[in-house]
Amino acid sequence: MSETLLLVGLQWGDEGKGKVIDALSSRFEIVARFQGGANAGHTVQIGDEKFILHLVPSGILHPGTLCVVGNGVVADPGGLLDEIDALRERGVEVGENLAVSDRAHVVMPHHKVMDRASESELGEGKIGTTGRGIGPCYADKAARCGIRFAEMLQPRVFRSRLDALMDLKNRILVEIYGREPLDTDAIYEEYCGYAERLRPFVRDTVAILHDALRQGRSILLEGAQGSLLDLNFGTYPYVTSSAVVAGGAPVGTGIPPGRINRVLGVAKSYCTRVGEGPFPTEQANEAGALMRERGNEYGSTTGRPRRCGWLDGVALRHTTALNGVDALSVGLLDVLSAFETINVCTGYRVDGRTLEQFPASLETLGAVEPVYEQFPGWQSDITEATEWEHLPAPARNYLEAIERIAGAPVQFVSVGPERNQLIERKADD
Repeated sequence: MSETLLLVGLQWGDEGKGKVIDALSSRFEIVARFQGGANAGHTVQIGDEKFILHLVPSGILHPGTLCVVGNGVVADPGGLLDEIDALRERGVEVGENLAVSDRAHVVMPHHKVMDRASESELGEGKIGTTGRGIGPCYADKAARCGIRFAEMLQPRVFRSRLDALMDLKNRILVEIYGREPLDTDAIYEEYCGYAERLRPFVRDTVAILHDALRQGRSILLEGAQGSLLDLNFGTYPYVTSSAVVAGGAPVGTGIPPGRINRVLGVAKSYCTRVGEGPFPTEQANEAGALMRERGNEYGSTTGRPRRCGWLDGVALRHTTALNGVDALSVGLLDVLSAFETINVCTGYRVDGRTLEQFPASLETLGAVEPVYEQFPGWQSDITEATEWEHLPAPARNYLEAIERIAGAPVQFVSVGPERNQLIERKADD
């Protein structure tokens, strides 16, 4: 039986998934991305070099690992080619080791224009999207008028689909958003050029993954964003446009649910959020600024400063249960070394009652007062720690509290940005 591990973010994204994926990739023969688009950014630090990956799975940094962009991903072909070129320029092999699903949907120019236009129209009610066209692309997918890589690689089919699509989209751009119409001929020529360059990478990834399962090969499934941004279970409407939680992995790759062996949930030792939406434990004060400075909390895709706050145990318990998490990876523990005391939210108080469950209503979530449990800090440098027992007792106590609150054991702990600054807890620790 092959091993299939699913890695998923448990907060509002930016949990440090790229580093954990990179660390685990050497143990797996295949790394497959199952949702999202170029609105995601996985950062991997190798010595003095920093790699920020948006569409290509983080496993590409390990020679011999097959990287799959699954059918649940929406991909901007121009951006994907830029990423491939940038990796090659830095000496990273990209060739037969990258497979892009022929069922993945293509981000088109009108998606980006409509994304920015609709966000502008919302004014103060804006969602805080990256403007990369991800939401409109998923909307077209659901409306059954999207274009997949399979169609883009067939010029006559692509032209027919594009003509019908742009007639509608240009009317929307002009009549609804007051924008200039897009040139269908220019788009066709541009995307046919992308198609020829990407043709060697576009494959039937469902068949590839099923063959791998039959052969007993090991597979790591890579999620983007975080569970609190999930379209179904996140802080709707301040969410992304895809199924981020573990349930999205079978749909986004074609791997049957029963063939996923374990789920590893990744969470920061505190919380961050980019964009709009409620954030109960946000610290818009010196504590939050210190977290941002020490954690370099700026979006890898947008460069936007992240909102920072204490760990939200209510939200973490919610997402751990949603994903059926078997083990946790806790990131950026070294950031908290600066604090004398550390707070963790264990409940929400609202209207004279205490909530222990994560509410669906944003009005309720925006009105809650966090109930904090306080823990002593360790105020010492932990970046050189390589074993669980090397961590100060207060740091281990804090991690054990996270286990108790989330309901899952901590398997990995990140103590710095470098590739080797990741502690794997032994069974007897």
